Amino acid sequence: MYIEKLKVRPRQVAAVRPCTPQFAAMLACWSATEDVMSTSSCAESAKALLTCMRSAPAPTRRHKPTINYHLARLGKTLN
Repeated sequence: MYIEKLKVRPRQVAAVRPCTPQFAAMLACWSATEDVMSTSSCAESAKALLTCMRSAPAPTRRHKPTINYHLARLGKTLN
């Protein structure tokens, strides 16, 4: 099926997450020492992650149109 006015946007680049290195360090510490409660050896990485999460900006969500919105637009072009 060919539709003249159909436009498809390319995928967006993945968003950069600000606290990823600290989170990865904490997970690595947990897997290496099995200190899930962060009481001894993982306390430093847990504090670093907490500090990063407190200072990171809150993520903003963009409005994502629903499938019904897209179907309504497509129906206008097909009729």
